[in-house]
Amino acid sequence: MDMRPEPFEPPAPTPRVGVPSYLKIIKTVLRNPLELWGEPSYTLPWIETKFITQRTLIVNDPGLIRYILVENVGNYEMSKVRRLILRPILRDGLLTAEGEIWKRSRKAIAPVFTPRHAKGFAGQMLRRSEEFVERYAHAKVQPFTTNVASDMTELTFDILAETLFSGEVAVEREGFVQSVEELLHRMGRVDPMDILLAPEWLPRLTRIGGKKVMNRFRTIVSETMALRRQRMATDPAGTPNDFLTLLLQTEGANGLSTEEIEDNILTFIGAGHETTARALAWTLYCVANTPAFREAMESEIDGVVESGAEPVEWLTLMPHVLAAFEEAMRLYPPAPSINRAAIEEDEWTSPTGERVRIPKGIAVLVMPWTLHRHVLYWDKPRAFMPERFLPENREKLHRFQYLPFGAGPRICIGATFALQEAVIALAVLMHRFRFDVTDETKPWPVQRLTTQPRGGLPMRVSAR
Repeated sequence: MDMRPEPFEPPAPTPRVGVPSYLKIIKTVLRNPLELWGEPSYTLPWIETKFITQRTLIVNDPGLIRYILVENVGNYEMSKVRRLILRPILRDGLLTAEGEIWKRSRKAIAPVFTPRHAKGFAGQMLRRSEEFVERYAHAKVQPFTTNVASDMTELTFDILAETLFSGEVAVEREGFVQSVEELLHRMGRVDPMDILLAPEWLPRLTRIGGKKVMNRFRTIVSETMALRRQRMATDPAGTPNDFLTLLLQTEGANGLSTEEIEDNILTFIGAGHETTARALAWTLYCVANTPAFREAMESEIDGVVESGAEPVEWLTLMPHVLAAFEEAMRLYPPAPSINRAAIEEDEWTSPTGERVRIPKGIAVLVMPWTLHRHVLYWDKPRAFMPERFLPENREKLHRFQYLPFGAGPRICIGATFALQEAVIALAVLMHRFRFDVTDETKPWPVQRLTTQPRGGLPMRVSAR
């Protein structure tokens, strides 16, 4: 008899049964889009739906996903709904730009995020993580409870500011976390006018007050750029050769415009770190509910840290830590949806001969949220089972059944950076401290720009 305990199933909406009314769809999307998806989204390889006049193809089949995001990517653009939500925040940042603007931005930013360059940030990531973890030092005397969701936002901001901006971001950390949360609350949500595909100039009532916080972020970016320009002019030899300098060096007729540089800086300051922060918090929560795997992680971390291995090697030397982070991103993908629209009519044929017609103009929705929990592609899809991502099991996974960073030409440019950052941060945190759930730890995943825990993630911190 198998006496092993059932794996932990962290909280998530139960797949909806039945067809909801238009009013219920709107209410659900406004409250939490993750609660909208019905049972077919978790059981069928693809589904076509219609809301008022907008037809949508929901895609879960890995082969069809590959076709849309890679093989025929030129026929698909960002969907109108996605543009209506993101462009007011990020404008022509790398995440939202299209066409030639996107190509110029990607070319300008790519050198910073090559795997070799990203690995060069390991020492800075370790230093910032070690400085951050000192805030938990009093747990050696008395364990205490903290909101790890907010804490991880501060930690990832510290790392981002140090590695990409050499610590020269014109904002204090204490006010930054609150500003990010306010920005996502007011601007990173679907409005009924978005669902109805209303023109951008029509006001969105749910975003009232968002302009003020948006202007605050724009001011941070403008001041950060001004400080660096001044340093480049007065002390060129002493100016850091980092992400910020690289972007400003591309400014001009043949590179990026001032506005495009501003948009990309805002994308990385406001959103680039947010995805990693959320995934770190969810990892600590899931691991706290999986004690046997946590012990394996702690043993692995202790061995590597005490061996004196350089932090650049930790990503390779800590497969259990990486597996836990990747499994947390499977269950709580930082970007829960990828929204495209067909430019021209298209068709895809499955290996078994089934044809999928993709009409011109149809919205195409690839959802890591449902794909990562799909019964056709995962064993016990709602359970936290990090062993799926250990090296000996990775080859069993289809490349396009797991999309925490997207895929194709628009795959997240900072994927290697994020994975290295996560492993180093988790190792530093878990080497000295243990994070446990409390009676108040009752998170519920909510989709804004990222998959966030509603009400935060209060956890008890104690010294190991």
